[in-house]
Amino acid sequence: MRLIGAASTVLILALMIGIRDSNSAASVSQLDGREIFRFDTFGDEQLWTDTLRLHEAIETVTPATALAVGLKVDAEALPPPVIKALMSRQLDVNDPKITRRLLEMNAVVGLVAKVTDDRIRSIGITCALCHSTVDDSLAPGIGRRLDGWPNLDLDVGTIVALAPGFPDRFREEFRRWGPGKYDPRHHVFDGTNIIELHPGDASVPVVIPPAYGLDGVGFETFTGDGPISYWNSYVGVTQMGGHGSFRDDRIGVSVTQKPDLVTPKLAPLLAYQLSLPAPPPPAGSFDAAGAARGQVVFNGVGRCGSCHISPTYTDVQLGGPDNPFLHSPTEVGADPRYAERSATRAYRTTPLRALWQHPPYFHDGSATTLLAVVNHYDAVLSLGLTDDQKRDLVEFLKSL
Repeated sequence: MRLIGAASTVLILALMIGIRDSNSAASVSQLDGREIFRFDTFGDEQLWTDTLRLHEAIETVTPATALAVGLKVDAEALPPPVIKALMSRQLDVNDPKITRRLLEMNAVVGLVAKVTDDRIRSIGITCALCHSTVDDSLAPGIGRRLDGWPNLDLDVGTIVALAPGFPDRFREEFRRWGPGKYDPRHHVFDGTNIIELHPGDASVPVVIPPAYGLDGVGFETFTGDGPISYWNSYVGVTQMGGHGSFRDDRIGVSVTQKPDLVTPKLAPLLAYQLSLPAPPPPAGSFDAAGAARGQVVFNGVGRCGSCHISPTYTDVQLGGPDNPFLHSPTEVGADPRYAERSATRAYRTTPLRALWQHPPYFHDGSATTLLAVVNHYDAVLSLGLTDDQKRDLVEFLKSL
């Protein structure tokens, strides 16, 4: 019995050590992923500096202008004197030199710059540019980072259109995107050239999605083209302009660049993204009794639960880890144009994660409120919901 007990003790200790080591490895991977998410440009200065020359435009951009187009400032990167000047309103937000100082401090979320002799020599972007915001704890647009939250204030089209090297034929079209939207099917960058994917067709911008609450979802894109790392690779190489390789014959995109600075970082980047929980709704932001009634509607006459299956509130995994279960645009009453440019030509059931935090809704932002979402499906699916049922269903959606 003593031998068995001793052996059991050794086994338990070994398991505990293994668990500790495994957890430690996971933590290290997540920490690496956070650094990649926040600060790694993947060498995309080749697009933003060498090709577009965005750094030249930023030379004259004031902090006030930067905040107006949705750029955010990480308060935790600011030294105490700057915070004090900001709080006492002694910081001149109309001075471009302050923008350069913020870039030097690596305080502008999603931008990485090299500044020497008071000149911006290069600029690159990171994942955090679109998929982080701040809590406005110091001032509007200035606060602690909220990684994974979509930056729905960010006017990507306007920012890109400022770049001297940006193709003139796209400027007005990109400016029409508006805050919080981007068209990832418009073009690809191959390391040298910006290649239009659908020449002559209008751009189809979509809402920047959240990068939190992904654990268990498996597919990130609106159209379920591939697992999360597929999309990270596509965006990192072809949209951010990172120095790496991506190929998908289904959409006719092939970019090869060596060394590949993107692919080796996909695993830790994914680990960090999967660690980001969806933020819970603020206290008092929904009616609990109404939400309880709305949950009954959701799983009953509303038929929402047949596609938005708890706990991830999507059915995309029904086809297995490699074969997303999707819906045709006609089936869900969605605009088919964006889907037609994807690899699947269909739409994934969107996971319902922190809906209170990121209106507008649907891939194109066509529903400005949750009630508009409910009314859309009430009409498309001929549900015949009463006004009370709709109100309760909205309260339930606000609680997720």
